[in-house]
Amino acid sequence: MGEQLNVNIITENLRTKLGLPKPRPTSYHLKMANQNMTRPLIIIRNLKIHIHGIPYIITFIILKNNVVDSNYSMLLGRHWFKNAKVTHDWGNNVTTIQSNGTIRTISVNKKLKVKTKRP
Repeated sequence: MGEQLNVNIITENLRTKLGLPKPRPTSYHLKMANQNMTRPLIIIRNLKIHIHGIPYIITFIILKNNVVDSNYSMLLGRHWFKNAKVTHDWGNNVTTIQSNGTIRTISVNKKLKVKTKRP
């Protein structure tokens, strides 16, 4: 995926922690940034999540835990960044996200606060 990242990914551990549907086999493979091919466990479409209190509807691909760097349980793709109008201030090391007039500024050193709700 790497430079082509247009998908949103969460690990199987995070899927379980959030109580999302159990995986079932998928029929395709993804090419990861390291050029390895992997088969997603499941796709969860139209999942409503709140990121720092702002609701977004996102489709996630669930991958086995060993496929994604253990430092990351969620990777958001370019499509989400565009929709959330994400900007980053490198001088102050803060990221700004927004939706429907709500704006949040987040210190990059903080973990994202994420809550989910099935539509």
